[in-house]
Amino acid sequence: MDDGLTHEASAFLNFRHYARDPKEHGFRWVDVKHLHGAARSLPPRDEELLASLIAHEQFRDDYAGGGVDPDGIRHGPYWLRLITPDAYEPVSRETAARILAEWVDPQWDPPAALRDDLRREVFDRLAAADAVHHLVEFGDEALHDWGGVHGEFHEFVLVDRAAARVTLLVAADD
Repeated sequence: MDDGLTHEASAFLNFRHYARDPKEHGFRWVDVKHLHGAARSLPPRDEELLASLIAHEQFRDDYAGGGVDPDGIRHGPYWLRLITPDAYEPVSRETAARILAEWVDPQWDPPAALRDDLRREVFDRLAAADAVHHLVEFGDEALHDWGGVHGEFHEFVLVDRAAARVTLLVAADD
């Protein structure tokens, strides 16, 4: 069920592929999924939009190497059944950019190719968003049976109404 959202494209930035030394930030990655609204429009309220995204097949991803599982019961480190529109808090573009920049690690000088790809796939899309929603941290009681595999897990939903696009952005390390 997709409630009017269609998967448009995806990008996966594995830091290991960019690093000069594979041990240097080799387990960090960003997964970006773009969906667009039916008839190039989005539900008018963000709560409806988030519900449509959560219902979409592309949301059923444990981000642990298995990819999208249409019958999946996990989302990232959490049980899928626990994720509702209320699990997201609106944040400013600046707050989201700060969280992501700190996660990339200001002590590390990423290779130019990674910086370019992060700018294009993450920070430019973040700058174009009309709204940004951040998945709250549920705590250990919400982790699924092997949900502790991620060191850090940051999830944002970027809403670009002009482009009728929703971007599900997950930045994590494992």
